[in-house]
Amino acid sequence: MRRPMPPPPADETMQLIVKAEPGKLARILTAPGAGPTDPYLPWDKLRYKKPPNDLSHEEWWAGIKLARRRVQRTLPLTDVSGRPFVFALPDVVLKSLEEVSRDASGKITISEQVTNPATRDRYLINSLIEEAINSSQLEGASTSRKVAKEMIRTRRQPRDRDERMIYNNYQAMRMVGDLRNERLTPEMICEIHRVVTDGTLDNPSATGRFQLPQEDRVGVWHGDELLHAPPAAETLPARVQTLCDFANGKLDEVYIPPVLRAITVHFMIGYDHPFEDGNGRTARALFYWSMLNQGYWLTEYVAISPILKNAPSKYAHSYLHSEDDENDLTYFHLYQLGVLGRSITQLHAYLFEKAEEVRELQQNISGAQKLFNHRQIALLNYALKNPGTSVTAQSHMASHNVVYETARQDLIGLESYGLLRKSKSGRSFSWTPVDDLGQRLRGMNSDEK
Repeated sequence: MRRPMPPPPADETMQLIVKAEPGKLARILTAPGAGPTDPYLPWDKLRYKKPPNDLSHEEWWAGIKLARRRVQRTLPLTDVSGRPFVFALPDVVLKSLEEVSRDASGKITISEQVTNPATRDRYLINSLIEEAINSSQLEGASTSRKVAKEMIRTRRQPRDRDERMIYNNYQAMRMVGDLRNERLTPEMICEIHRVVTDGTLDNPSATGRFQLPQEDRVGVWHGDELLHAPPAAETLPARVQTLCDFANGKLDEVYIPPVLRAITVHFMIGYDHPFEDGNGRTARALFYWSMLNQGYWLTEYVAISPILKNAPSKYAHSYLHSEDDENDLTYFHLYQLGVLGRSITQLHAYLFEKAEEVRELQQNISGAQKLFNHRQIALLNYALKNPGTSVTAQSHMASHNVVYETARQDLIGLESYGLLRKSKSGRSFSWTPVDDLGQRLRGMNSDEK
């Protein structure tokens, strides 16, 4: 990943123009590109566009920067030099905020599978697993999704550091859901970090605490290039306390929309980099906490890390664009709003697909709702697509968040219909689909007719 080219100094450009070509100022100040409907491009992208009004790229950029400064809002959060972070609200941000508020806070009709207590746990657990796996893989864990899902669903103990990272992330995501109504404190941040990093750090004593003044600060590197030097360790307690006050709404001198508040918390943990390792995973967990704390309950079913993992350089560039361009968080806000919007869209598509699968299975089995409950129908549908799958009472219990005996009775019930085959697996039992599962289901349909 190459570091994006930093923008040219807009003030110096304007001073040169005032001295050399003052008549050019009008063309610069009226040039398109900085209006509320224009794309909010960083210099690294703007320099490839054709400037208007016969301007150079540097002159065009200087005019855009002046216009943006007039509408930017100042946050009560600062960089290592004490300069405040700022943000703007161009139309593209306002539109994204409206869509997220509409789709993630329950203000429109959401799929009954999520709002129905009888079925929602299955979708919640699936999203938590996806987020845990991809957030860990984003930080270097190499375990496959199949193995990771098997570990979590069967509640098997992790076998190595990579599996431990994923297991920890899953536990942290569940913890964040439980803490949604709590106020953020430095102690809570450290506890989330402890859960995220337990048993995965080269230095175990660094788990659950900020870096200390006598330790070498850990920056963000790409190969031999230092991308980000975090604030001094001596400043971390005060900086993190200020961030907690901001996250709890105690420093609302300037209005910031709730979703942007959550995204800003995400950014600042990455910027302050208070821990020796695990900052990214902790930052993303705290984003979820902030969204849930502010009433965006559907966020618990959304996984952002799969999208971030597929384009890690864009994720990193959104940090660097903001840091390099006078602490303008609008770039990071825009990127994360896009990720969140895509994640919500994928959730709705996933729910629609699962609803169609259930309907298809119910059509194959006349009276399916009388014969089987929703957990059994989900398992049958999965078994039809994965004939070699194996399920235990433990894994079925974890997938649907039910007690062990309920899960065991589900499997025994399907076995009694001749749809699953039981076999010994260690000291417990496992169930696998019969070879002709589809045919037997169709036969049940015929028998009903």
